[in-house]
Amino acid sequence: MSLNQAVLIGRLTKDPELRYTPSGVAVAQFTLAVDRPFTNQNGEREADFIPIVVWKAVAENVANYVKKGHQVAVTGRIQVRNYENNEGRRVYVTEVVGQYVQFLTNTSNGTSQTGNGRQNSTNNQGTNSAGDGWNISDDDLPF
Repeated sequence: MSLNQAVLIGRLTKDPELRYTPSGVAVAQFTLAVDRPFTNQNGEREADFIPIVVWKAVAENVANYVKKGHQVAVTGRIQVRNYENNEGRRVYVTEVVGQYVQFLTNTSNGTSQTGNGRQNSTNNQGTNSAGDGWNISDDDLPF
């Protein structure tokens, strides 16, 4: 049995970067600053800066509704990939592949964004949902 799941809450360090693969699949990347639950020797709080990748509808929703400084909750899995750079050296990248993103930042009108994005890991079909106990239909959401 194995388990690979990460749950993070943090703030974006810059606006997400949305791109499309040659076959037209949306992919967005951003870095999440996650505060550590303790202070350093100087009494200051430190943060970890974690690279996040999201795909399909989740990527488009994140790119459209989340900006630098916004707080989000990300649920996903940790992935380690590698490639050979221009100098011929092997480079290893550790990142979180986000499957679910909850927007936590209040909008300009003072209401909380309730937009969620989900990517079904069994068939890779992106879907949007909201609610989870709230009486909100997907037709009521702006995305």
